[in-house]
Amino acid sequence: MTDKVKLSKNAEKVMELVEQMTVLELNDLVKALEDKFGVVAAPAMMVGAMPAAGAVAATEGEAAAEEEQTEFDVVLTDAGANKIAVIKAVREINQALGLVEAKNLVESAPKPVLEGAKKDDAQEAKKKLEGAGAKVELK
Repeated sequence: MTDKVKLSKNAEKVMELVEQMTVLELNDLVKALEDKFGVVAAPAMMVGAMPAAGAVAATEGEAAAEEEQTEFDVVLTDAGANKIAVIKAVREINQALGLVEAKNLVESAPKPVLEGAKKDDAQEAKKKLEGAGAKVELK
């Protein structure tokens, strides 16, 4: 790395800012860039240092399974102060529940409200429950 790369003025400004950042700030910046542009900032591997093909396939399969979660469980962790509003929200989300079942579910939190829901449905359910004052987790 003895050759000096010529940078534009904007790139030089960015380099100056990066030089002033802490390691934690740089770590956060790298994560944000990875998320924003859909890339992975992993070092290039030398040919002799490459893992066996089976190990690569297993690692890629595990990573794909984590990234491509398609089903979510909406879990009510705490009903909050306004249980009546939460019960109404639970009944809107899970219309198979009657009033008594919804009340029992809310009072026995933490309990799943929806299981195996699509991402959009799970996020909508979470939004409704949180709007009613409940605490919710997506799993």
